[in-house]
Amino acid sequence: MANARTFADVRNVILSAHKNTGAQDKVGFYDKWAENYEQDVALLDYRAPLLAAECVNSFCRGDREKITVLDVACGTGLVSSHLKKMGFHHFVGVDGSLGMLELAKKTGLYQQLTHCLLGQDPIPAEAATYDIVIIVGALSVGQVPLTIIRELWEAAKPGGYVCMTTRGNADNQDYKAELEQINRSLEEEKKWSCVTVVEVEEWEKAVSQEDDGYIPGAIYLYQKSIP
Repeated sequence: MANARTFADVRNVILSAHKNTGAQDKVGFYDKWAENYEQDVALLDYRAPLLAAECVNSFCRGDREKITVLDVACGTGLVSSHLKKMGFHHFVGVDGSLGMLELAKKTGLYQQLTHCLLGQDPIPAEAATYDIVIIVGALSVGQVPLTIIRELWEAAKPGGYVCMTTRGNADNQDYKAELEQINRSLEEEKKWSCVTVVEVEEWEKAVSQEDDGYIPGAIYLYQKSIP
């Protein structure tokens, strides 16, 4: 029974996801995981969706009724669900897993949902369209490649916000450093400015033997420059 799942079950699932597999393997993994995903991340005490939503809500100005949100790697809709409770209403979701998208559709949160293999296919969004572009959970080693960051920037309106998260545990350190270097490069190009970087000690429960207790994570919020 699904409700009998334990932390050990979830740990095995997560560790299998982090194996060095190809993009299609990853998609297949998430398709299979979709049904248990929300229950499993609750067992992990996975705080990223709520923390990222709170970060956006703290800094974003403007009428929540009118603000448009592009939820990249939306999964089952956890991030948009939190944003909805904060007064946001207009959500467009993109994900590489049809299984996840099917569950996201059932939430009724999204005006539009699109299947897209992130990092291989371009994000299906017109340039300079969204007030908020958010990606939570997908930016880590073995997941979505960092080439996507410029696409996130492109999708945001001038003056709009891009919110990203990543893990801070040992096996993600190189990826995190590269992500931060790309972020700085876009600042140097005057493409965006840093609003805040939030380092979080208790991001989610650790699943690997190298990590103990909780692993850390980080939230990055940038505002796209106005020409």
